[in-house]
Amino acid sequence: MKKLTLLSALLAVVFTVNAGEMLLRAMTFNLRCPVEADGVNQWKFRKDIAADLVRFHDPDVWGAQEATKTQIDDLLERLPDYDYIGVGRDDGKQGGEHAPIFYKRNRFVVEKSGNFWIAEPEKMNIPGSKGWDSDYPRVTTWAVMLDKVSGKRFFYMNTHLDHIGRDARHEGAKLLLAQATRLSEGLPVMVSGDFNATPKDDPILVMTDPTNPQSLINTRRSAKFVYGPDWSFHDFGRIRPLSGVSGIIDKIRYLYRLVL
Repeated sequence: MKKLTLLSALLAVVFTVNAGEMLLRAMTFNLRCPVEADGVNQWKFRKDIAADLVRFHDPDVWGAQEATKTQIDDLLERLPDYDYIGVGRDDGKQGGEHAPIFYKRNRFVVEKSGNFWIAEPEKMNIPGSKGWDSDYPRVTTWAVMLDKVSGKRFFYMNTHLDHIGRDARHEGAKLLLAQATRLSEGLPVMVSGDFNATPKDDPILVMTDPTNPQSLINTRRSAKFVYGPDWSFHDFGRIRPLSGVSGIIDKIRYLYRLVL
């Protein structure tokens, strides 16, 4: 099974996958949920810019994090070429943040899809579940997709690991590997997300452990072309890209081309 992992950011991450006859542009984008305390940076002032960013990069498929239903609706209104799958983490419907997968409606068919929560096996299919030492419920959305251009199928999973629970991130990373292996049924796998981790942190090491046959490939490490810093959190422009700040969790930005 061919696999790859792409790591997320508060800004966009874009890569191109060329797998035989299938050429995809994929992106991951932490939208930052609507927070009034963000002032002039709150979502109602950013939604047009966010849609423009997606339009500029023109991904075929992309995963978002911290996306509320209002934000999803705002983006779909501005980006009519896309549809999405995903549910809210609080109730398995529309409540709370989603980890949605957006895709170009005219290019892809979603053959199978589903959701699970980053939690112990007995709770992972119960909406709103918190696992281990997690501070919030964390949901994952997945899909088996048919590319009508190439006729090829692939598996895509999008998630957001907890920002507080170290055990939740560690166990969540193991759960993602197990679920990707089980649900993908041997298809090529893409996993995107906000893993609240730097490349050397535990959840990334778990998911890219070369001794584990279920492991994924960190695409920044295998890409022929890499652009940009290995972090992305800028606190709405307050933090400059100086050396030494790349250790901030959750802040990884990759732009690259990968050939599977």
